Amino acid sequence: MPSHLSADRPAAQPPGRGSVDALISQARRLKGDVDAVRRDAPSDGSDPQERWQRALCDLALHQLNDLDEHLAQLRDGPPPAPTTSGPEPVARTAPPAPRRGSLLSRVGSAEWNLLTDEASWSGELYQILGRAPAAPPLTLDELPSLVLDEDRPKLTTMVTDCLVDAQRIDGEFRIVRPDGSVRTVHMMGEPVLDADGSTASMWAVLRDVSELRRSQRAVSETRDSLQRHQQRAQTEHRLAVELQEAVLPPWRGSLRLPQQGTETLDLAAHYLPSSTSALIGGDWYDALELADGETLLSVGDLTGHGVAVTSGMATLLGAVRGMAMAGTQPGQLMAWLNQLLDATVQPALGSAVCCRYRPETRTLVWAQAGHPAPLLFRGGAGRRLNSPDGVLLGATSGAVYAQAEETLEPGDLLLLHTDGLVPGRWGSPRSSEAESEAGTAAVNRLLDLAPRFAEARTAQDCVRMVMEEFGEAERKDDACVLVAKVTA
Repeated sequence: MPSHLSADRPAAQPPGRGSVDALISQARRLKGDVDAVRRDAPSDGSDPQERWQRALCDLALHQLNDLDEHLAQLRDGPPPAPTTSGPEPVARTAPPAPRRGSLLSRVGSAEWNLLTDEASWSGELYQILGRAPAAPPLTLDELPSLVLDEDRPKLTTMVTDCLVDAQRIDGEFRIVRPDGSVRTVHMMGEPVLDADGSTASMWAVLRDVSELRRSQRAVSETRDSLQRHQQRAQTEHRLAVELQEAVLPPWRGSLRLPQQGTETLDLAAHYLPSSTSALIGGDWYDALELADGETLLSVGDLTGHGVAVTSGMATLLGAVRGMAMAGTQPGQLMAWLNQLLDATVQPALGSAVCCRYRPETRTLVWAQAGHPAPLLFRGGAGRRLNSPDGVLLGATSGAVYAQAEETLEPGDLLLLHTDGLVPGRWGSPRSSEAESEAGTAAVNRLLDLAPRFAEARTAQDCVRMVMEEFGEAERKDDACVLVAKVTA
């Protein structure tokens, strides 16, 4: 075999697709050259040297086919992750690397004389089969003693077809060496005919392909494992999407609450999935008319992704709705949400803003837990409301959450969002100075929309403006935005 195809060349940098394509083209050109040599070789079997040449050509073609397959696997890589909404790609584990130089192994030869019952082996065949060089070569009757029981019928069939029907041998079987190790051997052979056309002997070449087959199995198992993981992740993703759609408010477009009366809020919201993860997160938005005529507004984010997180979000949102319906004020509601998270089996952190709007006085009472403050837009200008004290949900037991009040005016616009819309974390002990600065800059971009908001007729128009500004940006987390416009 050409030395430049051996597997023990030291690796430098991982080859690019173009480099691998060039290697594949080179391997295929070599296959064509070797095949031409094989076809030109005499096939009457009378000259041992010619038989050796033809057998090596056959094996070279096998090895080049194996090399072609490996190069194609290197170029194509593992199965791709779904391009539609689906699972986050799993961290890919490469199959164990074979020993250097083992994929393209040495070749041994043997000839069994049927007339004299003599056998002759090359030195390489002794090494392949793990036999001592001083030991006599095994006859055809003795050869099956090295083979695993389940592979012996295969070897017997190949040898019988060769000796009786003059068919060529091309197959694999496993042997057990004296040290107990099991090896896979690829055998190619042909009958040698005497003058009257009867079989006088059988000649064969054998190659240890154990490492090659082990490598191929590892690649196949890795691909199967990735496919199984993707199928599981797709199922989990579908369940998370269905759960999220079942829990988030069913209204699309604009909504007016309360539904009776002249003093109402014009509402619109939008959910933005992550651009870097296909898994559903724990973000939510909500607007609900309460029994006393007030309106509940809330947004929140439970950290993490997947079905468990979406299920936890559903639990929190259900708790928010239930406590608000029972008349619980935002500060106390946050304290109980914190207690609920603290009591869960799986530790979790969350952030939230909860507001109660009283339409007859246009009063907004709100509390927050480690969450971006609502933004208030009035008369073409915007500002961030001063946040009352409140730590992340689940961060500490027995936390107390303060409340704040704000009187709104006709035409005012209130914007609530989760922190995936803009970078940085508010109220989180993990926030870095850089994250805080980035978050402030991004909030300023929202505040800069104030002149455009002043010209908007509806809350839905304002949401559309936010999407034009932030919708195409790459984001690591999901995001929600909720806009409430006080009707004049």
